[in-house]
Amino acid sequence: MSKNELKKEIGLVPALAIVIGMVIGGGVFFKPTAVFTATGAPGLGMMAWVLGGIISVAGGLTAAEVSAAIPKTGGMVAYLNETYGDVWGYLLGWAQTVIYFPANIAALGIIFATQAVSLLALGDGMIIPIAIITTIFLICMNSLGSKTGGAIQTVATVAKLVPLFAIILVGLTKGDGGVVRLFPMTAADHPIGTSLGSALVATMFAYDGWINVGAIAGEMKNPGKDLPKAIIGGISVVMAIYLLINVAYLFVLPATTLAATKTPAADVASVIFGPGGGKIITIGILISIFGSLNGYIMTGMRIPYAMAVENKLPFSNWLGKLHPTFKTPINSGILIGVISILLIFSGKFDQLTDLLIFVIWIFYVMTFCAVFTLRKNRPELHRPYKVPLYPVIPAIAIIGGLYIILNTLFTQPMNAGLGLVATLIGYPVYKSRKDKFIKSDEDIA
Repeated sequence: MSKNELKKEIGLVPALAIVIGMVIGGGVFFKPTAVFTATGAPGLGMMAWVLGGIISVAGGLTAAEVSAAIPKTGGMVAYLNETYGDVWGYLLGWAQTVIYFPANIAALGIIFATQAVSLLALGDGMIIPIAIITTIFLICMNSLGSKTGGAIQTVATVAKLVPLFAIILVGLTKGDGGVVRLFPMTAADHPIGTSLGSALVATMFAYDGWINVGAIAGEMKNPGKDLPKAIIGGISVVMAIYLLINVAYLFVLPATTLAATKTPAADVASVIFGPGGGKIITIGILISIFGSLNGYIMTGMRIPYAMAVENKLPFSNWLGKLHPTFKTPINSGILIGVISILLIFSGKFDQLTDLLIFVIWIFYVMTFCAVFTLRKNRPELHRPYKVPLYPVIPAIAIIGGLYIILNTLFTQPMNAGLGLVATLIGYPVYKSRKDKFIKSDEDIA
């Protein structure tokens, strides 16, 4: 094995754990509000959770072939560079810097603050200040070194499972709603096509993170056999958890009540555990969201740094600097933090998540299409894993992705337009800096 080759040490069980850990975040505790508001009926809302899982499985299986065939650092940026040219990889990196990670951080900061305000019985006027303070605190913690951020992540990963399983077990056994709260299937004043699409966009935030599972392909003992099992098994477990907790929600509170509250999981916990027990579960939810926020900050601050190292951004000399003691990309963290704080001032959790899902799914669909392009144009590529049931699985992923994108364009044109404009601003920046790019050793090779 060469010194630059990854060790192949990951088997099926740890791969499953990685998938589950990357996908489950804060969305499962808060997105029921948006889902049941969009559908107006519990049945259609549950269908959105199922379809979101199916599209995620198909997307994960499809993207994994591209990842295994192009085992380069940079993830999706490398895949788009290799398939379509460096302008598309640049636009993705730009979108991740100015939209995807900051919007994720802002949205998670808002729901963390919303939950904290509810727990401490503070006024809504404290939501934005708490969100900003929490974001700044975690950026500072991650600037102290990856070990600090990693320790926070480990504690939060364990903590996130406690409220999930507590609500599922007690809600299903003590909830008095029964199956009647799973019906009706549709609502008369909610058109099925657009309602399902809007709910699907909401669920995709809760499922987001599956795109990263292909990154472990190079470190798996048997990726051709175990990677599809890890993706199907991992996302299926996540989907089962999401369905069970939503059924538990509906057993305790009707869909109309869930649609009307900012804190659906905490409200359900208060009903089934009482005020004291509900507060304990709420603290678990807060820790889970805190961990998700930490994870996006830890990852997000490294995106502009990686681009700046190759001189791809304005002020690259500043953004590419590391802290002299902790060797962390502190200046890139400041940039991500400033953009995130500006977005926090909107105070709109669902708008932010819909915006980031719309933008990132444009690049997801391009990644899915890359399977067809690479099989045609690069048949010589070594593919340790190939997507099963080709071309059906990639087609499901592409059709599902296009439905999410088009539905957002029609139902939220201003939000979609904002995302497109912010992304396309990256093109003149790319043109102005193309001659200044510094190619990495991997690209030169």
